[in-house]
Amino acid sequence: MKYYEQLLSMGCFTWEELREVVGNESTAHTLTYRYLKQGYISRVRRGLYVANDLLTKASSVNKYRIASKISPTSYVSHHSAFEYYGLQNQVSYFVNVSSETPFANFDFESTTYSYISSRLSQGVIKQIDGVQVTDIERTILDGINDFGKVMGLEELLRCISLIPSLDERRLLEYLSDYGKQVLYQKTGYILEHLKTELRLSDRFFEICEATIGESKRYLSSEKLLMDTKYNETWRLVVPKNLMAIIEGGYQDASI
Repeated sequence: MKYYEQLLSMGCFTWEELREVVGNESTAHTLTYRYLKQGYISRVRRGLYVANDLLTKASSVNKYRIASKISPTSYVSHHSAFEYYGLQNQVSYFVNVSSETPFANFDFESTTYSYISSRLSQGVIKQIDGVQVTDIERTILDGINDFGKVMGLEELLRCISLIPSLDERRLLEYLSDYGKQVLYQKTGYILEHLKTELRLSDRFFEICEATIGESKRYLSSEKLLMDTKYNETWRLVVPKNLMAIIEGGYQDASI
């Protein structure tokens, strides 16, 4: 138990960090073997461990902390970032983890850790609980960029509708870093429906509109699930009533 309290305070740690605590590699190997056998720690994946609560025998940290330690550049993103911020009310047994370093998806304690290639280095913050997570503006843009792959349109819209306000300076900065005309189109169209609630200025939408180019696109790959129309301003084929999706789902979207 000599090192347990220190490892417990760390919560989730790499093999290299454990070796630094112990002081030498040979002792670290011996300690790891003994602590794993006694249930003081668990192996998350190769080279990554968590300290366990001795009463419950479960890991002492949550899935977001674990996700933040998978690689030196890993962080919680997309659906899981919305969930971290309390914008999802359904229990999820997976975590979206973005990282500049690829890793194979894996399971630990009934949770799947799913790799997503890091889109940007900006917009990632470290919380006081040790979680690395995209800020809310970056989370929204990642969600819009990847909806249909990571989460559905209805789910994304409902998350956005629960946000009290947005920093449009950050939104524009991240949009510029993404450098995708289609993302300006989709972001402008979606957020325009909630511009008052999100406290976004007309100038924000003017900048988005000036950057969309001439291409005509579909808002969603889920287009076959809803009645659509063409939006001239954003050059998008869109649902006939986006707000109905937010409020009541696809079944009401043609109202």
